[in-house]
Amino acid sequence: MSRSIDEIVESMKLLGDKSRLTILALLKERELCVCDIAELLDTTQPNVSQHLRKLKKGGLVVESRKAQWIYYSLNIEDKDYLHELLLSLPSMENKLELLSKDNNRCI
Repeated sequence: MSRSIDEIVESMKLLGDKSRLTILALLKERELCVCDIAELLDTTQPNVSQHLRKLKKGGLVVESRKAQWIYYSLNIEDKDYLHELLLSLPSMENKLELLSKDNNRCI
């Protein structure tokens, strides 16, 4: 599927922010809730929510509800121009291993 230059530019603008690019690198590994991402980025949930809102509006992430939590995952299957970029991002597995095991820490 061919993409317009404008669409690619908008995606690249979103990824020009370190926090948003890090969020995509984390979501490349697995879906996460806001509280997990906030813990991993050492920032606040409102800050992460703002970044996720922008990524969702840009079509790069989707959300799904599991019980009372909302989880975010990548939505780039139709964005071939981002696949190589995501492959080049460093693995975040070691960071994900640091998440606390308490499944009820989100509020």
